[in-house]
Amino acid sequence: MSGPPAGDLDAGARADVTAVLTACLAAPAWVDALVDSRPHGGAAGWLAAADAAYAVLPDDAVLAALAAHPRIGAAPAGSGAHEAASRREQAAVSAAGDDVRAALVAGNRAYEERFGRVFLIRAAGRSPAEILAELRRRLAHDDASELAEAREQLRQITRLRLERVLAREG
Repeated sequence: MSGPPAGDLDAGARADVTAVLTACLAAPAWVDALVDSRPHGGAAGWLAAADAAYAVLPDDAVLAALAAHPRIGAAPAGSGAHEAASRREQAAVSAAGDDVRAALVAGNRAYEERFGRVFLIRAAGRSPAEILAELRRRLAHDDASELAEAREQLRQITRLRLERVLAREG
């Protein structure tokens, strides 16, 4: 993600910091909360502020942020920082065998038909088979349980992206 190093997040220009944070999470309320409450005084402060701002996001903001994510296993369209992060996080899925990729396509379709939104999972650190197993498991959820799990997965992705930005500080 391009933009100011984390040390500059506290003092950086609003537009620059907004761009960096939007690449972490496409939720304007979350971005504005972090930018407006600066300074956060280093990585620990930024992570705590990010978690606090995320915790109060309404479901409609979370659903909008979910919609900004590509389907698992699908190549993200575009060349922005958000798309680059998705490509990096899903790298293992792109190397999966044809059978797993086909099962992910079918699972994504079933998920979207059932829940009306994209299936989201923190792909970083998971094998394609693990992701497929999670997709199948989560298809059995009721809508409220699945939205809670999707919220948590989005929070984890957001945190990983923000940690990556903050790591450039050192």
